[in-house]
Amino acid sequence: MHFDFDTVPARLGTDSQKWQKYAGRDILPLWVADMDFKSSPAIIAALHDRVAHGIFGYARPVKSTVDAVVDALQRNYAWKIDPAWIVWLPGLVCGLNITAQAFAQAGEEVLTLTPVYPPFMSAPKNSARLSTQAAFVLRDGHWQIDWDALARAVTPRTKLFYLCNPHNPLARVWRREELIRLGEFCAQHHLVLCSDEIHCDLILDPTLHHLPAASLLPEISVRTVTLMAPSKTYNVPGLGTSFAIISDPALRAQFIRASAGVVAEVTALGFTACEAAYRDSEAWRQALLTYLRGNRDFLLDYLAREIPGIRVEAPIEATYLAWLNLEALHLADPVAHFETHGVGLSEGAYFGAPKGHYVRLNFGCPRATLAEALHRMKTAVAAR
Repeated sequence: MHFDFDTVPARLGTDSQKWQKYAGRDILPLWVADMDFKSSPAIIAALHDRVAHGIFGYARPVKSTVDAVVDALQRNYAWKIDPAWIVWLPGLVCGLNITAQAFAQAGEEVLTLTPVYPPFMSAPKNSARLSTQAAFVLRDGHWQIDWDALARAVTPRTKLFYLCNPHNPLARVWRREELIRLGEFCAQHHLVLCSDEIHCDLILDPTLHHLPAASLLPEISVRTVTLMAPSKTYNVPGLGTSFAIISDPALRAQFIRASAGVVAEVTALGFTACEAAYRDSEAWRQALLTYLRGNRDFLLDYLAREIPGIRVEAPIEATYLAWLNLEALHLADPVAHFETHGVGLSEGAYFGAPKGHYVRLNFGCPRATLAEALHRMKTAVAAR
């Protein structure tokens, strides 16, 4: 079956947050992690059928929706979960916030590694918890955990560790030995491990495989909250559907208590899209991965040939996000500079990097859009 990823969609003038940011300006938005592709035909057909039903009352997942999630985890990761472990959520960022409230008290610390997706640092602060960080190091062409720095960052007030697996924005797939060592680190320091695995179905390196941290060892599982969603892979973030997987009953009860009365329920359309994504969209996902690999390679080749002042320092192993080093360009405000030349990127400082040193680029778009954006970036670099 053929799937069309080349047609440039008409998103101007729609409810798209990604495109509304630059309404009225000729700027290609490559910032927020929202792809410019239609969702899989199976998802669109399922939503049409559900809308035709015509009744949209308060929703709960039916057995087939739960089975679709359970079966996908078994099929893709050999991870056998009990359906009772699933706690449904209206978004993954909501899950990060609830986890901070559930497992740390006001004034206590949530530790993470930077650079990282900004809510990893903002979620604890939203409820008077503290965010602490240890920086990754670039070693032998790969982003690595600085284990000494991580150990130094722990204090008696540290209660929770946030992991991004695969990593946003570094596009890194964590290996088994790294995940086990992180699990041992959390056990040693009595930390709950919150593993954000929202990009797990977007592994671009065919020699690598996603490993859910909680699937590796029972002693890791019992202290882990795993957050997943169909939103990034199947481009349905606007439908607000995600879930936590928590095997330990006490941990799960604590998480549910923290969410009581403040977390909205998943909608009927969200459940519908989730089921169709995990049950009926595998062929589309494989075609998407092939297209994204092509976009990644196009991006890397273009930068190397045409804009050598912008570097990708490590392999893009997963996601549709590229972490670009701009230090050689000496731009005080690279995002503003590239916006002036028609490209919207994410400022690296929001991810915990030094301001002006990095930007994040979303290449989850038709190749024609990516090619035009890169041409504009080349012009912007020449004009600095």
